[in-house]
Amino acid sequence: MTAPTTVSQTPAATTSSELADLLAAASAAAAPLAALRPSERAGLLRAVADALDAAADELVELAMEESHLLEGRLRGELTRTTFQLRLFGEVLEEGSYLEATIDPADPEWGMGPRPDLRRMLVPLGPTVVYAASNFPFAFSVAGGDTASALAAGCPVLVKAHSGHPRLSVRTAELVIGALAAAGAPKGTFGLIVGFEKGVEALKDPRVKAGSFTGSIPAGRALFDIAAGRPEPIPFYGELGSLNPVFVTPGAVKARGAEIASGFVGSVTLGVGQFCTKPGLLFVPAGHGLDEAILAAAREVGPATLLNQRIADGYGEGITKLVGASGVTPMLEAAPVDGLSVGPTVIKTTVPVLLEQADTLLEECFGPASLVVEYDGPQEMLAAARAFSGNLTATVHGEESEVAEIAPLLDLLRERAGRLLWGGWPTGVSVTYAMQHGGPWPATSASLHTSVGTTAIRRFLRPVSYQTMPEELLPEALHDRNVLGIPRRVNGTLTTDDVKA
Repeated sequence: MTAPTTVSQTPAATTSSELADLLAAASAAAAPLAALRPSERAGLLRAVADALDAAADELVELAMEESHLLEGRLRGELTRTTFQLRLFGEVLEEGSYLEATIDPADPEWGMGPRPDLRRMLVPLGPTVVYAASNFPFAFSVAGGDTASALAAGCPVLVKAHSGHPRLSVRTAELVIGALAAAGAPKGTFGLIVGFEKGVEALKDPRVKAGSFTGSIPAGRALFDIAAGRPEPIPFYGELGSLNPVFVTPGAVKARGAEIASGFVGSVTLGVGQFCTKPGLLFVPAGHGLDEAILAAAREVGPATLLNQRIADGYGEGITKLVGASGVTPMLEAAPVDGLSVGPTVIKTTVPVLLEQADTLLEECFGPASLVVEYDGPQEMLAAARAFSGNLTATVHGEESEVAEIAPLLDLLRERAGRLLWGGWPTGVSVTYAMQHGGPWPATSASLHTSVGTTAIRRFLRPVSYQTMPEELLPEALHDRNVLGIPRRVNGTLTTDDVKA
């Protein structure tokens, strides 16, 4: 990015010459950024977090203007963003993310004499991050993908989302300034404005990875570009999810009203614009929760969607769902104006769901969900088999029903990256054990997560060094553990030096 853009102006699209400069700078920054000690990169991340926190009032005001989200939500999201940056700083200093492994030479090795082998993870290189619309901080310019790629040692070029362009530019200015002041190599971070240049960047041979949060069609198009290059590169897309919730008869009896209220609250959280929104609630026939669900839904007033594109897509999705044969709208909230909508709840059965799967098992991004009745355990299992990949799957049951629920969980484990017992899938904790990913089409790479500390693994690749002189080895693989990190030496995890 060149000179700062006044935040009251809509930023101009990145030009071809500007993109060329950004790509050249990112490529030049790759080696010196990778060469920094993990603790030095941790300092860069903390500097960015500090800069964003210091500008919180300005950034939140811009975000409110462009996203229609409320101040409390945005302040919480900004806190999450800076927490992520600092957490990855801790990951770097702890050091196990490097997976440093040392096998000293062993002439008595069981497969014959073993050479000295030392393995660790190294950065992929310049990465293009495509910002999301629904989280203007946490999944945008300085969000989780940017934090984890920078932590890995990869220069980052963020393609700004058109839903919050001025916020994107101002955030990028703060990130660039903080990195420069902290001593980061020039070109460590840059911003791309405009769809065409965002696609062009992904095709450039200097770019070594891409990440994306958004719709299945857009994500698939970018994935195909990344895979179709002369040198294919990894592309990590978080694309879409229905997040089914299954409720057992025992759970209905024990806490039906609580489940009904929690379901509506989760569906309408953030106006239903969360990738973890529960899109289907499976309940046993004769559940008796209709009135409780409707009462909770009627208490939710209209709220504003992020932008017109999402509003148009939501309207089309509702039309398809309501128009499907065999469904009954329990509550269909008409739009109050172009962007303001209330919740919609639609009722059907498992046989209808299976017959109309192409329509009813399609994500509707917004405050809508299906209540699906199943008649016995076999229909519940049949419904679970109908799903493709999801980010989450939830079961509300009783411990007395564990034997009956086990086959359901076996099916859901094949179809989701996070399994919940009770609770609701909205709200993705940024922590060490989080898995925010799943089989296609939830993500394009089910081996990885886009939230949590192991998100850094997406931007690293393994390299082994065989019989390499120590002065040519990365510091993490020296005999002396100068970084003080966990390393697996001759099969044992330790922080000790390699013994002569």
